Amino acid sequence: MFSDLDVALGEGESLRVTGRNGSGKTTLLRTLCGLIEPLAGELLWRGRPVRRDGTALRSELLYIGHAAGLKDDLSALESLRVAQALAGRPCSEAQAAQALQALGLGPRAAVAPARTLSQGQKRRAVLARLALPVGHGEPGLLVLDEPFNALDAASVAQLTALLAQRLAQGAMLVYTTHQGQSVPARRAQTWHLGAAEQAEAV
Repeated sequence: MFSDLDVALGEGESLRVTGRNGSGKTTLLRTLCGLIEPLAGELLWRGRPVRRDGTALRSELLYIGHAAGLKDDLSALESLRVAQALAGRPCSEAQAAQALQALGLGPRAAVAPARTLSQGQKRRAVLARLALPVGHGEPGLLVLDEPFNALDAASVAQLTALLAQRLAQGAMLVYTTHQGQSVPARRAQTWHLGAAEQAEAV
């Protein structure tokens, strides 16, 4: 797994996590989200320990895991609205349709059952949460597990631009990737997980 990690993020900053399969990337993300308690050390959100009360972190967190997380019989439009409602951030049908369009899913794909979509379309349907309007109470921390997987070059460019926009609006970003993609940020850090963890800042 990993040890001796020490990292801090501020508004507009990003952390890219790389490493071989099994190096602990997903475990690290789940720990940062408060889903797994660290065996040692402390996870802080805005200066307060998450171990004591993770409510503040969860209220500002958007976590998108590696799995698609879509119900086969729901459309991308329906899934997006359900996900937002469950997160306490409901969106209108028009807002959901516009967010899906921003990720390259037109009206026909937006209303088709998820089981009929390609892997790339499913990934974009989930990532469309990032394209919803930013307002009061919107996530300040974006945690994404392999967001570029199953995306073609045009979709990668769309997602990169969208993430750069969210960072410019003050969000913080943590993401894993097997590919060489990076997201422009006010301060971009990279953690390489392996036999010896190493951090780089650019």
